[in-house]
Amino acid sequence: MTTRPGRRAFALAILLTTTPALASDEPDTIIFALMSGKCSTLKVAGRDFACRAVAFFQTEEGRANFTVALDDPSDGSHTITFSGDNGRRPEANLYELPIDRMLLKSKDRPKADGLPIPSVELTAGLCKQVGNFVTLEVSSISCTASDKNGKTYELQYQSDGAPMAVRRIKRTRIGRPTVSPFDEVK
Repeated sequence: MTTRPGRRAFALAILLTTTPALASDEPDTIIFALMSGKCSTLKVAGRDFACRAVAFFQTEEGRANFTVALDDPSDGSHTITFSGDNGRRPEANLYELPIDRMLLKSKDRPKADGLPIPSVELTAGLCKQVGNFVTLEVSSISCTASDKNGKTYELQYQSDGAPMAVRRIKRTRIGRPTVSPFDEVK
């Protein structure tokens, strides 16, 4: 994907966009993981792209997100996010996340605090992460989603075997427990 400085810049950009300002009504990010590997498939509304980086983050309300920085020479801020709620861990080495929306950011989007505001596309789909976030070893992520107009989004990611960079940003608040790929299966 990119060199370490590029991955760090992507991680910082994701953290800045996923950890809202204090005055915001958006839930805070509680967990962030940056993965190292490559995308064998990345399709956005029928167009093929390469990826620069893949990250996972989860909010305190349980919404989980797989974000991909596109390798788009004409747009350094081009990202897509497969976003969903009610993820589950049916096995120790499998996390499944139903996708109900895509977040699409590009240089052409309106900005808030200098960062693109995503376009939200309602979708139906699924992401499957094979591996174990608890041990920092994820081997693959596959995501597919489609919107009501037939636009499709697809990701096939393979890890290069390097451990993930994981940051617990904030503890969850009291309330409904969220299912995270970082939870151990009991």
